[in-house]
Amino acid sequence: MSKLLMFGLLAVIVYLILRGAGRRQRKPPPAPPTQKMVACEHCGVHLPESESLKSGEQHYCCEQHRGLGPLER
Repeated sequence: MSKLLMFGLLAVIVYLILRGAGRRQRKPPPAPPTQKMVACEHCGVHLPESESLKSGEQHYCCEQHRGLGPLER
């Protein structure tokens, strides 16, 4: 009976060691790519540059704000 308990304990220890070794080998998931944020020249809302409407060097959040132009502050 004691041999069976020792074999079971040894099997559990080997399982835990192998499971832990598998975890250490995994690489963390890559970070999502970052995007440059810009502010709308009219209202000041921040949005990704790829989603903004560009007029010259100025960025806008929508067509209406692009038509109104930059807001005087």
